[in-house]
Amino acid sequence: MDPFADALHRATAAALAFRAGVAERPVGRPVDPAGPGFDGPLPRTGTPPGEVVDALVAAAEPGLVASVGPRYFGFVVGGALSSATAADVLAAAWDQNAFTAVMSPAAAAAERTAGRWLVELLGLPSTASVGFVTGGQAANTVGLAAGRHHVLAAAGWDVEADGLGGAPPLRIVASEERHATVDRAARLLGLGRNAVDPVSTRPDGAIDVADLARVLRTGSGPAVVCLQSGNVNTGACDDLRAAVAVAREHGAWVHVDGAFGLWAAAAPTLEHLVDGRELADSWACDGHKWLNVPYDCGFAICAHPATHAAALGYTAAYLPGAGDAQLGDLVPESSRRARGFAVWAALRELGADGVAEVVERGHRLARRFADRLAAGGVEIPAPVVLNQVLAGFGDRTDEVIAAVQADGTCWAGGTTWRGRRWMRLSVSNATTAEEDVDRSAAAVLRIAAR
Repeated sequence: MDPFADALHRATAAALAFRAGVAERPVGRPVDPAGPGFDGPLPRTGTPPGEVVDALVAAAEPGLVASVGPRYFGFVVGGALSSATAADVLAAAWDQNAFTAVMSPAAAAAERTAGRWLVELLGLPSTASVGFVTGGQAANTVGLAAGRHHVLAAAGWDVEADGLGGAPPLRIVASEERHATVDRAARLLGLGRNAVDPVSTRPDGAIDVADLARVLRTGSGPAVVCLQSGNVNTGACDDLRAAVAVAREHGAWVHVDGAFGLWAAAAPTLEHLVDGRELADSWACDGHKWLNVPYDCGFAICAHPATHAAALGYTAAYLPGAGDAQLGDLVPESSRRARGFAVWAALRELGADGVAEVVERGHRLARRFADRLAAGGVEIPAPVVLNQVLAGFGDRTDEVIAAVQADGTCWAGGTTWRGRRWMRLSVSNATTAEEDVDRSAAAVLRIAAR
């Protein structure tokens, strides 16, 4: 058999076996500092591709986590739809570079169509540009870079040409409960963590719009306001319509970190949570959360395509179409895989109604999880807004989390919110069903009672 065909057949067989059994395998695996069985000396001679695949499967098996399965509730991780997974396999086999249409007309067409579908699904301006990035970190960085370009240009400063030395001091105004990627983006963009001006939050974790007005009023200089759709702990969504109106009074750029919460726009029963989203300037969203596209996949969306390209793009004499904005000018990377194939496939598989059903079912199941735990005496400190559940076990919370992870029935992580430790459960997988929630809640209660 042809070596490539042999390797691909073996890989396919292993992938099918893994996915067929993923719902019943232990969800988590203990972390071994030495890692799975990949260690050993560098081989002196080569190995046939099929044998390499077998060795890879054997080495990885002990350390694989069933994060694609229905009872993984950590880190707001979605699953991977069948068509999107297959599309990713094809993307790897086709090995397309999605920087320009010249390098891959197919990759460019898939991204343009999938991007158009996304902004329609999320209720964003139809003229918005969409950069296919790795995830929320990259999407937030791109959105804040576009904001940096815009507000400094308005102040008469060319940051792309002259950098930040001598520039008007720029501040990022964001919730005190913002996602950590906002601070990291500030570092990567040369602004520094201290450029972030925090705004207080309401009891549910959403931004206090009155305090936002105060912070903008009492500060000075160009500002980028970073709002949040989906608090990482409570799922609470900022009042976008009111907050954008306040930001506009001060000439600020408005970026929305909607890694998972922006998907509420696709669900009729939850759309009200992101009312006013179309008024912002840029948005971050993840495909590997509620859209259930394989890792890695995120979207940096901007209402001002020329600003988007000006902040990220570059030209070189050897590049085809030099001087014209390319898809690669909307993201930080030049060489990048064709993420648009999997996104296009996922949206074709689900359709608008299917995406809505996935999001609304995740919301219902999160509420069911909270109700089951509360009925068993577990403290639930915040109402379920989207798909996030916080659960407390007093001073035993971390002990219970560790025991749940070791048990393997489900996987949940921990967090600190309002000065206390909590178990954090995120329901994002399209295959999760009521029986998965009930089975997992029962396991958590059984372990907590020990």
